Amino acid sequence: MQTNFTPEQLTDPATARANAILRSCVHCGFCNATCPTYQLLGDELDGPRGRIYLIKDMLEGGRPADERTVRHIDRCLSCLACMTTCPSGVHYMHLVDHARAHIEATWRRPRSERLLRAMLAWVLPHPVRFRLAVGAARLVRPLARFLPDARLRAMLALTPARLPPASRNDAPQVFPARGARRMRVALLTGCVQRALNTDINDATIRLLTRLGCEVVVARGAGCCGALDQHMGRTAPARRLASANIRAWMAERRGAGLDAVVINTSGCGTVVKDYGHMFADSELAADAAGIAAIACDVTELLARLAPEARAPEPLRVAYHAACSLQHGQRVRDAPKALLRAAGFTVAEPADSHLCCGSAGTYNLLQPDLSAALRQRKAATIGALSPDVIAAGNLGCMIQIGQATGTPVVHTVELIDWATGGPRPPALRHRRP
Repeated sequence: MQTNFTPEQLTDPATARANAILRSCVHCGFCNATCPTYQLLGDELDGPRGRIYLIKDMLEGGRPADERTVRHIDRCLSCLACMTTCPSGVHYMHLVDHARAHIEATWRRPRSERLLRAMLAWVLPHPVRFRLAVGAARLVRPLARFLPDARLRAMLALTPARLPPASRNDAPQVFPARGARRMRVALLTGCVQRALNTDINDATIRLLTRLGCEVVVARGAGCCGALDQHMGRTAPARRLASANIRAWMAERRGAGLDAVVINTSGCGTVVKDYGHMFADSELAADAAGIAAIACDVTELLARLAPEARAPEPLRVAYHAACSLQHGQRVRDAPKALLRAAGFTVAEPADSHLCCGSAGTYNLLQPDLSAALRQRKAATIGALSPDVIAAGNLGCMIQIGQATGTPVVHTVELIDWATGGPRPPALRHRRP
């Protein structure tokens, strides 16, 4: 794609990066074939190619964002299926993140939307605040049908009936390896996950220590920054990310770290991109170092090769989270681990398509999200599975809203198959 940025514009590193990405696009349109919103809406501007044109026009002109551009960029899930499909290697993730930052800086959203986004950014990355917000939401939930804003109704619909007690395992500490130590790893315990589902981190710690890993929950580490990053809030995202980098580098320079392990794939995609996020800062070397050792828990488990045996011959429908299969290109490890443990693994049709969760997307774009959720639930239901496994909490909650089949994290099944407890979501299922 030909671009016409001025030399002055290209002195900005972010604009120079956007220019390089735009110039790699050859207009082929293969990306539209795998774009969920293009399939739903059939509008060229709701596919990656159309959005790229809108971004190019906005950035080249050096102008503030307009309503049309904002509308179509906001509808993007950032599922990154387009990056898997693209034959030219267009790095759409960096481009759309830059566009969202430009929108945040130049477009004044309606007051209600500004308040909504500010509330999400203030609450979601902080587990204590999130727990308090869930408690308040439960009180308001009976009045949901009277709320005029569909986004507020969607938020209340996602409010769980109860939250599990906070897990002591999420506090800063070190869990010693059982037997001979093979590795020393840091675990990102997350933010929303710590409040909504404590079973995932608990299972991860049990499993890794059983396999000879010393697991560190580093003091000072917290939210990865993804939620802010995908809303165009670059400065808050960088603050959260820099805290993680410093916390993990302190461990790496101290007792050492072989890996930073992440069990929420949306977070993993961002942590693996820390090198890009801080490329032009004083944290560049440390950020690149952390990104280089970051891995999804299933990537690490593939290296550790657990001896696993399924306690029951379950049929597992594996849902490939977009951030794992497209963002991190981790596709085979989760399925191979489940099969090696003795589970029967099945994949739904169109497994490359998003379930509609996508961070805050199911809150900010509830109608499109609901359509994607129903389609994903239908393709999974066609498999008649005993259980659904996924590697991302957001997907688990999204799919769980539309099915009566138990939904668990992949690591919970592997933990169970290597001597851990039966996953809580399966406790009411008869063997």
